[in-house]
Amino acid sequence: MNRTSDRTDERPAAIRWRVAVVLLGLSVLARMLWMLLSHNGMNLVDLHVYVDGSASFGTDRLYDFTYAEKTPDFPLPFTYPPFAALVFYPLHFLPFTVVAIGWLLATVAALYGVVWITFELLVGRERLREPAWRVAPVAWTAVGVWLEPVRTTIDYGQVNVFLVLGAMFAVRSTRWWISGGLVGVIAGIKLTPAITGLYFLARRRWGAAAFSAVAFGLTVGISYLLNAHEARRYFGTLLGDADRIGPVGSVWNQSLRGTLSRIVGHDVETGPLWIAGVLVVAALAVAAWRSLAPDDLLGTLLIVQIFGLMISPISWSHHWVWLLPLVLWLLYGPLRQAPGARVLAGYWLVTTLIGVPWVLSFFQPTIWEISRPALLAWLGAVDAAGVLALLVWVIVMGRRARAVAPEAERAAIA
Repeated sequence: MNRTSDRTDERPAAIRWRVAVVLLGLSVLARMLWMLLSHNGMNLVDLHVYVDGSASFGTDRLYDFTYAEKTPDFPLPFTYPPFAALVFYPLHFLPFTVVAIGWLLATVAALYGVVWITFELLVGRERLREPAWRVAPVAWTAVGVWLEPVRTTIDYGQVNVFLVLGAMFAVRSTRWWISGGLVGVIAGIKLTPAITGLYFLARRRWGAAAFSAVAFGLTVGISYLLNAHEARRYFGTLLGDADRIGPVGSVWNQSLRGTLSRIVGHDVETGPLWIAGVLVVAALAVAAWRSLAPDDLLGTLLIVQIFGLMISPISWSHHWVWLLPLVLWLLYGPLRQAPGARVLAGYWLVTTLIGVPWVLSFFQPTIWEISRPALLAWLGAVDAAGVLALLVWVIVMGRRARAVAPEAERAAIA
């Protein structure tokens, strides 16, 4: 009887699994057909920069390279550290179409890894192997492909999903040298993941934090060893030049600086308004982190990463891949029963499925023009407003949950 009952219980899960796999397969097929058959499908401007720009790694012209075939209004330079060019260098030996298809498939595979590790951190590895839970990572990967951060990452051929996966693996591992080494290497490819070092400090993982700095230093040392001229250019003069990365006021830039600049009508730079905004976000982030349960590893990581996205001079909409793990944390995490959890998850799902920055981009005359009507400026604050609401909600609900927990324990003992 028990065996028959178990098999009966597994049938709906098996059906859901097949449906989820089919949906994910159709999503990948649709993206691939768009890439191969549509007029703009092979734009992949950032992947062109990785492939074509890295070919100049061994020369003194790496940071003179620009790609303008699809972006004549803003020729795209190679903006990453020299170590990134070394990592991408082998790609220029392959036909670009092969690289593009491989990049798409690898991005989806990495997204699945991000979702899987997210669920591991939420429900545990053993439970995730149960038939009822096994379908969740596949289904949410199929959804994630169509969220704007991932959608635009695929459109541009960006590296963001791989960086998020590296950070997730670093958090998943309990070995300091793996965790720190991963973060140091991915920060050597693109500086933004370096914010993960704050996670190690918040969790008091001193060894991982220290080794992440050592690993990053090794990527810098390798860069100087292989191309000292371009390494000096990058770390000496180009590092921190936001204008070289892109237009700060464009609606695609969802950082705090971009949001404030659009609202006031000019670039706030790193002036008093931006500093005040950073202090507010930092205070809320620290309070939110302190409100979380000590064992909420994913919650802590998300607070750190979202803080990094807010304070960065430029956080393009495709940088916000972390919103998918955030939605899952809201729906399946320790505060999932708190009032407002589903509302916040719905907010992020709706805004990212629609792609609010993408919609608003049709209303800005150029990517360089900051001033715009108030309605468009405030609508362009979609991610910043969501982050502020999230941090306040975590502070209130996290403290409430932690206050109720001891009372529940005492009641259980009694």
